[in-house]
Amino acid sequence: MTQDNGELDSLVRKRIRALRVAQGWSLEELAARAQVSQSTLSRIENGRRRLALDQLVTLARALDTSLDQLVETASDDVVTSPMIDGAHGLMRWPVKADPGMTVMRQRMTNPPPDSPSRMRAHPGREWLVVLSGTAVLLLGNRRIRVETNQAAEFPTMLPHAIGAEGGPCEILGIFDRDARRSHQRGDDAYDSGRPRR
Repeated sequence: MTQDNGELDSLVRKRIRALRVAQGWSLEELAARAQVSQSTLSRIENGRRRLALDQLVTLARALDTSLDQLVETASDDVVTSPMIDGAHGLMRWPVKADPGMTVMRQRMTNPPPDSPSRMRAHPGREWLVVLSGTAVLLLGNRRIRVETNQAAEFPTMLPHAIGAEGGPCEILGIFDRDARRSHQRGDDAYDSGRPRR
């Protein structure tokens, strides 16, 4: 479903106002940041002034967002089903807004490897949150406990591995394009307890 120009125009105006209010800024404060008059900004928000591209770019910057996000419309395919890898206990979802990113959910039962040679390093960056249980992240020479509702973010060029401590744990990880490629090739530091093929 596509939105006509009137719906998009209304959506952008509401979004400008909502972003301003979320920042706790008055019309005067946003107008000063965007270097437009307060009356111009008021007319833009209330639909009494036409939306001009140059003003939208300026307002997007002042609101600390991008023009793309300011004018983005909802797509019909909001819900995404996971790709399931039953052999490794993984569920993966692509991130549509950034096709290079992937979200992964995994239940882990094995502890991290006891040998540094089983740790992996590869290009990229990873973020993970422990949904339940306790995970142990081996990162370089460090051993880091990550408990339920705690998150960790790290560059994957550091040798790393992760496993469960004191029983099963479940994690949700987000991988950038480079980290995702490495995990898809099988350099999976999250699969540390399983034998390598």
